[in-house]
Amino acid sequence: MAVNKELYPAVEDLLYEEEVLRNPFSLKLWWRYLIARADSPFQKRATIYERALKALPGSYKLWHAYLRERLEAVRNLPVTHSKYDSLNNTFERALVTMHKMPRIWILYLQSLTRQKLVTRTRRTFDRALCALPVTQHDRIWEHYLVFVSQRGVPIETSLRVYRRYLKYDPSHIEDFIEFLVNSELWQEAAERLAGVLNDGSFYSIKGKNKHRLWLELCDLLTKHATEVSGLNVDAIIRGGIRKFTDEVGRLWTSLADYYIRRNQTEKARDVFEEGMTTVVTVRDFSVIFDAYSQFEESMLALKMESIGLDEEEDGDEEEEEEETDVEEVDSRFDSSGVAVQISKKIYRGFWPADTKDVDLRLATLEYLIDRRPELANSVLLRQNPHNVEQWHRRVKLFEGNPTKQILTYTEAVRTVDPLKAVGKPHTLWVAFAKLYETHNDIANARVIFDKAVQVNYKAVDNLASLWCEWAEMELRHKNFNGALELMRRATAEPSVEVKRRVAADGSEPVQIKLHKSLRLWTFYVDLEESLGTLESTRAVYERILDLRIATPQIIINYAMLLEEHKYFEDAFRVYERGVKIFKYPHVKDIWVTYLTKFVKRYGKTKLERARELFDHAVSVTPADMVKPLYLQYAKLEEDYGLAKRAMMVYDRATKAVPNQEKMSMYEIYIARATEIFGVPQTRQIYQQAIESGLPDQDVKTMCLKFAELEKNLGEIDRARALYTYASQLADPRSDPKFWEQWKDFEVQHGNVDTFREMMRIQRSVSASYHQTHFITPELLMSKDQAMNMDEAKDKLRQAGITEDEMAALERQLAPPSPEAPSKDAGRHVGFVSGGVESQTADGVIKSASNTEDIELPDESDSDEDAEKVEIAQKDVPAAVFGGLRKREADEDSSEPASAGADKEPLGALERMKRRKAS
Repeated sequence: MAVNKELYPAVEDLLYEEEVLRNPFSLKLWWRYLIARADSPFQKRATIYERALKALPGSYKLWHAYLRERLEAVRNLPVTHSKYDSLNNTFERALVTMHKMPRIWILYLQSLTRQKLVTRTRRTFDRALCALPVTQHDRIWEHYLVFVSQRGVPIETSLRVYRRYLKYDPSHIEDFIEFLVNSELWQEAAERLAGVLNDGSFYSIKGKNKHRLWLELCDLLTKHATEVSGLNVDAIIRGGIRKFTDEVGRLWTSLADYYIRRNQTEKARDVFEEGMTTVVTVRDFSVIFDAYSQFEESMLALKMESIGLDEEEDGDEEEEEEETDVEEVDSRFDSSGVAVQISKKIYRGFWPADTKDVDLRLATLEYLIDRRPELANSVLLRQNPHNVEQWHRRVKLFEGNPTKQILTYTEAVRTVDPLKAVGKPHTLWVAFAKLYETHNDIANARVIFDKAVQVNYKAVDNLASLWCEWAEMELRHKNFNGALELMRRATAEPSVEVKRRVAADGSEPVQIKLHKSLRLWTFYVDLEESLGTLESTRAVYERILDLRIATPQIIINYAMLLEEHKYFEDAFRVYERGVKIFKYPHVKDIWVTYLTKFVKRYGKTKLERARELFDHAVSVTPADMVKPLYLQYAKLEEDYGLAKRAMMVYDRATKAVPNQEKMSMYEIYIARATEIFGVPQTRQIYQQAIESGLPDQDVKTMCLKFAELEKNLGEIDRARALYTYASQLADPRSDPKFWEQWKDFEVQHGNVDTFREMMRIQRSVSASYHQTHFITPELLMSKDQAMNMDEAKDKLRQAGITEDEMAALERQLAPPSPEAPSKDAGRHVGFVSGGVESQTADGVIKSASNTEDIELPDESDSDEDAEKVEIAQKDVPAAVFGGLRKREADEDSSEPASAGADKEPLGALERMKRRKAS
C-alpha cells in the first residue's frame, strides 16, 4: 500500500522523531510532538496518534484526544459517509483497553445516536452497562433515555428500556408516565399513575403533590375513557372527591365526562345531579351547573341535527319505495332472515322507535335552568343549615306554591338550631304562622305559635317577639280578650318548683327569664291602656316598677296616664319614684317633665314646695346639664315669686354652669335684670362677670358691652376705663376691630389727651405682644392654659432670648407688689378721670405731663383743631331705669331716682376747657 509522501516526517520533525525513537514509551514526548504539529493536517496527526497508541495502547489521554479530533473531523459530514465507519472502528479499538472509561462510552454512544443506528446503538448501550460498574450507570442511562425517546425507535424497544431503567431507579417513574402519555399508551399510563397514587412512600422528584397527580389521573381517565379499561374509574374519582375538597366541582364534571365519552348519557345526568346536590360551595356548584347545561345544550343540538339527517333519509327512502316493487322488497332480507326496512315500516309511528324527542330535550334544559335558584340556595344551606335568611329566600322561591312553602318551613324549623342560628330564628316561626293566617287557617297558626314559644332560643327578645306577634295576630282577628290572656300567660313568673327543677338541670332556658322582658311588658301595658281598665293598667305599671325593668319613658307614660284620669298627686309620686330610681343623664327628661307639670298644676299655690323641688333638682344635676333647670327655676320666680329671688337664681346659675356656658348665662342674667330693675342695676353684674374668670375673649366682649352701657348712661370716664382694661386682652394685629371701636369712641367723646393716651396704650400693648421671634409668655399661655412659667422660660431660652431679657419679661408680667405700687394701682373700673394724673406722697393729686414724644396725625397737632371736635351729648332716657323706678322712688324719698337726670352732665370738651382756665 502506497503511503502519501505528505505523511512522512519533515525536516523539522526529525528532532521529535529522534526523541520518540529513543524512548517510544514516553507519553510526554508523544504529547509534545502532537502539540508541535497542532497545525498539521488531520491525516498526519492521525498517523502520529496511531503510532503513539501502538506504543501506548493504555493511555486514556491519547485515546480521548484522538477520538475527539476524529469526531470533529466528521462533524459536518453526512451520517452515511465512509469516515463514520472508520470512526466507529476507532471507538471499538479504543474500548478494547478503555472499556472502563465512561467518557469513551458516552462519546461513542452519542456518535451512534447521531448516526441513527438503532440496533447497533441499543446493543452498544447494553455493552456499556455491562462493562461499567453500577455506580456509573446513571451517566449511561441519561443518554439511553434520550435515545429511546427519539422518533424512529420502536415503541416496544422504548418500553423495555424504560422498564429496565425503573428497576435501576424507581424514583423516575414520572418520566416513564410522561413518555407513555406522549406515546399515547393510555392504558399503561393510567395503571402506572394509579400505582403511584396508591404508593404511600412515593416522593415526586418533580415537586408534584398527590393532589396534582390525582387530577392528572382524572383527566387521563376521562379524556380517554374508551381506551382505558380494567380500572374502576368511578371509585377512583369519588375517592378524590372525598379526599380533595377544593376541586370537588372539577372532579364531578370529570366523572360525568367519563360517562359521556362512554356514551352513557343517563348515567352522566345522574352524576351531574348528584354533584349539584352534594357540593357545599357556590364555585363548585357553578362549575357543575355550567357543565351540565352545556351538556344538555349539546345533546339538544345533536338531536336536532340527527332529525334533519333522518328527514333527508326518509325522503330518499320514500322515493326509492315508489320505484321498488314487492319482489325487490323480498330481496332485502339479509342472511339471518331479518328484514331491516320492513321492521322500520312496522315500528314507524310508535314511541319505542321514536328518535325525535326534541321537545323532551328542550323541556329538560328549561327545567334545569328553572331549578338553578333552588339548587344554589340548597348549596348555601349545606354550607350552614342554620342560616335563617337563606331559609326565607328558599321559601320565596316557591311563591305561589303553598304546599312547597309549608314543606320548606317545616324542614327549616326542624333543621335550624336556635342556639347556633345565624339571624333571628323566631322569624321562621312567625312567617310560618302568617302563611296559615293568609290562607284563613287561624287554628293551625295558633298551633304553630304554641309550638314556637316552647323552643329554647338564644335570646329572651326572640321569645318575647313571638308572644307579641301572636297577640297581634289575635288583635287582627278581633280577639281582644285572647290577646290580653296571651300577655298574662307570657308575663307570668315561673313557679318556685319550676325554678328549682331548672336549677337542678343546670341549663336555664329563656322561658325562665321571659317575665322580665321589657319589650313584652311594654306591649302588655299598651294593650291594657287600649283594652283594659285603669286599675288593670296601673297594676301592670306597678308590676314593671317592682321588677325594676322600667325606663324613664315608662315612668313618664305612667304619670301622664294618671294625669289624664285626674290623679295628679299619684302622678307626682310616680315622678318622685322615677327620680329616685334613675341617675343622670337618664333622669333628665323625668326632672324636666316633673317640674313643668308641677308648676303648671299648682303655680304659686305651692311655691315653697316647688322651690324645694328645684333646689333638689339643681343640686343633683351635673354642671353641663343644669342650665335649663336654672332657667326654669328663674322663670318660676319671675312669674310667681320675687324678682329679687329670680336674680339670686340667675346669680347661682352663673356660678354653676361650666365655663363655656357662662357668657350666655350672664347675657341672660343681664337682659332679665335690665328688664326688671333697669340698666344701672346691671353694673354690678357686669363687674361680677368680668371678675368671674371668664375666658379672655369673653371678658373682652363683656367689657365692650359694659362700656357701651356706660356711654349710653353718659359715664364717659367709666367707659374709657373699661376700654383701657380690655385693651390688655386685644392684640392690635389680630383684633383691629376693638381698637377701631375705641378710636371711634375717643373721636366722639374724648380729647387730645385721651386720644394720645389711647395711642400710647395701643403701642404698649402691641409691644408686649410683639416680642423676639413672636414668642411671649402670653402667646404660650394662650396656646396652652396648663403651661407654667418654667415651660415658658424654656421656650424663650430655645428661641435665643438671654437671661436679662427673660428677667425683664418676668418683671413686666409679674403682679405689682404692695410695697411698690404701680402707676395704675390707684385706678379701678368705674373711677378714672379724663386726664393723666398722679398722686404725691402728701396725697395731693397733680397733673403729670407726658414726657414721651408721641407722633400724632397732622390734624391733631394744635389745640385749635382739637376744639373743632364735636362732642355729642344726650340725656339718659327714662327707660333706662326699668319698671321698678316708681317703686324705688316711693321707698327712697330722700334721693329720688331721677336726681341724676335733673343735673345736666358736662361733656369731656367742657371739662377740658375748665381745667385749662383754672
